[in-house]
Amino acid sequence: MTSDELLTLRRTVVVLGHRGDEPGVRPLLEHDDSIVRELALGALHRMGALTPDDLANAVGDEDLLVRRRVAELGAGYPTVDLTPLLADSESVVVEMAVWSYGERVDVDDNILHTIISLTTEHDDALVREAGAAALGAIGDERGVPAILTACTDKPAVRRRAVLALAPFSGSEIDAALDTALNDRDWQVRQSAEDLRR
Repeated sequence: MTSDELLTLRRTVVVLGHRGDEPGVRPLLEHDDSIVRELALGALHRMGALTPDDLANAVGDEDLLVRRRVAELGAGYPTVDLTPLLADSESVVVEMAVWSYGERVDVDDNILHTIISLTTEHDDALVREAGAAALGAIGDERGVPAILTACTDKPAVRRRAVLALAPFSGSEIDAALDTALNDRDWQVRQSAEDLRR
């Protein structure tokens, strides 16, 4: 397939998705081109024809863009096991999987502990930031120490972590907010002020 033909096919997948042409899109989940596979997932989702099995089958895709799309769409499919994506070699996939579990809110203990570890230990600040946000959305008290740790991280992580404190209360939370009110980053200070209102 030439590059022009491939580009045309990619555009066609998007059009088929808007037309609701499931029979035209479904075979493309197995296409050699990863962008076509990723677009096919999105097209099926758009038309309401994406199944949990479609996502589960794509969790182990060789391409990071497909796995990231699976993680993103997985937020709305709570029966799909995204835990392999929490250990993905690509940070952008891990970040999206963490976000997705935060959107699901109801997670089991193993997933909760994994997100706690990612929030405090992952090398990529975007993953730690997503972890803090997810822990705030989940609202489990066991996540509070990790959120408090994130309150001392890089500015973007601190901003998200301060907002993640919203569902919680107590002296540790008050102390973290007091510290954030004097943070050198104005957005961290603003987040703390917003929670104090």
